[in-house]
Amino acid sequence: MNSLTKYLGSENSRSTKTARLEARLTQEQKELLLEAAQISGFSLTEFVVASAVEAAKRTIQEQTVLKLSKNDSEVFVNALLNPPEPGEKLRESAKRYKQSQSYHI
Repeated sequence: MNSLTKYLGSENSRSTKTARLEARLTQEQKELLLEAAQISGFSLTEFVVASAVEAAKRTIQEQTVLKLSKNDSEVFVNALLNPPEPGEKLRESAKRYKQSQSYHI
């Protein structure tokens, strides 16, 4: 089962559709989308909506999930497990912060 079929079989059947989306496209673009929809066994609207939702989810995931190489992952975990000692500027900032908090009590 491909992701378009999963989308059309689950989310689509449970939702009440009230929002509309309009798009202008060339005749060639429409024909391409229509051909893909027909090959997939969907209406043009079903195909376009499902494809757009799939692309949106993929884009969001690609932009929000941090992917690290094995080496980068090891460096990151090592930094978390063995953090370096704070430098002089960080110690001074922490001291100033603690002092400023004592005035608010």
